[in-house]
Amino acid sequence: MLLIVYVRRDVEDRHPSRRQALRTSLTAASALAAAHAAATPARADVPRPGPRGQHAHNVELVGYTDLDHRPAFKMAVRRVGDRWFLYTGHFWDSGWSVVEVTDPRRPEVVAFVPGPADTWTLQVDLHGDIMVTALEQIFPNFGGDPQAAFEEGFYIWDIKDPVRPRRLGHYRTGGTGTHRNLYPGGRYVHAAAGAPGFRGNIYVIVDIADPARPREAGRWWVPGQRDGEDRPPPSERPHTHGFCCANGADVSLHGPPYVAGDLVYLPYGAAGLVVLDISDVSAPRPVGGLNFSPPFHSRFGVHGVLPIPGRNLAFANSEDVSYGKGPAPHASIVDISDPARPWLVSLFPTPEPPPGAPYPDFPSRGGWSGPHNINHHQHHPDVQRQGDLFYIAHFNAGLRIYDVSNPRLPREVGWFLPPDPTRRYGPMPEGRLVTQTEDVVVDRRGYIYISDKNQGVHILRYTSRS
Repeated sequence: MLLIVYVRRDVEDRHPSRRQALRTSLTAASALAAAHAAATPARADVPRPGPRGQHAHNVELVGYTDLDHRPAFKMAVRRVGDRWFLYTGHFWDSGWSVVEVTDPRRPEVVAFVPGPADTWTLQVDLHGDIMVTALEQIFPNFGGDPQAAFEEGFYIWDIKDPVRPRRLGHYRTGGTGTHRNLYPGGRYVHAAAGAPGFRGNIYVIVDIADPARPREAGRWWVPGQRDGEDRPPPSERPHTHGFCCANGADVSLHGPPYVAGDLVYLPYGAAGLVVLDISDVSAPRPVGGLNFSPPFHSRFGVHGVLPIPGRNLAFANSEDVSYGKGPAPHASIVDISDPARPWLVSLFPTPEPPPGAPYPDFPSRGGWSGPHNINHHQHHPDVQRQGDLFYIAHFNAGLRIYDVSNPRLPREVGWFLPPDPTRRYGPMPEGRLVTQTEDVVVDRRGYIYISDKNQGVHILRYTSRS
């Protein structure tokens, strides 16, 4: 296999080339501002501007990168020596970017690694010098060709040299690939896998002790997901296991699975929050769970979950893809002091539009609305630990920040609403082109990174605890 990595020659130069300065300025401002930037040497103490028109409360814009016109999806961050790097998957381009964010005011794309054709390369996770990147068949409504050949599963990379990832291995599911996976370091990758003979993604544990020969170590699925397998009647589904849903087709593990000791917490769509004992990885065993559908959206009733065992709490949320026409989404706090019987503590308040907005609420704004991804990478030492502030990407409502010091009364304390994109890179969202904030990662310096379907990465900082 030939791996081509495009690396900037001036990676050590903190002042961008005239070409890069011109490209950034064209994205960020008018042609007049672009000409000025091209003619004037960049100052290290001046942040690189983002597109204009954002609204914010207790959040400041620090920097912006258009990622060479490749919108990002999922992101991961790490420090190597005295340098900081952001790794991104992409929405409309197959491949992965490495962005140096040592100076977050002036982020620089330092490498792009091309991916396989007709393949989603949305997801990325890393720990130490190992990175795992998902491979998946592209959905037709996102521009995928159902007849096109694609790669699936996930790649395993050596990232000891942070700007030159070296591929070590390839795990294949034999099906549609993997969606959002967890690699917390060590021997195992915890995958949301589209496997042959199953409806929806299932939970698969993959042993990568030998990265060149990854192998399945264990798997688990909700009863009824396997082809030809009947769903047990309600009377035979113990409520403590929570495996209930309105529609069997809506049962699918979104991921990432999240490991806490010998337990793994699974965001399992219409099957809700599922807790398994994986002390024996070859035979995961159900422990407990919590249903969310109904009343919430059934397809993605639980889209993400982040357990914080030290506080006996977990954060959970749904995903609404109905353009504001379906059941209400939720972002929730769950008590997991007894993993066999989790229970709902509270719901996060619904974001409100900024003063003077031409829409009465976010569901009617256009695009997808509601919560999406959270600051998940708590397994990584360079990610800000979950404390009293909770960060969540909220599609057309941008980034929302909540004070969760009192878990029974979460309150919004900050937000950042990016400007609407001015260029469409892909077919989503359908209809009007609006902000679609996808992912959020917060490094331990306090810098917040958010991605969007049709624009670059904004780098932010929370400015107040009032």
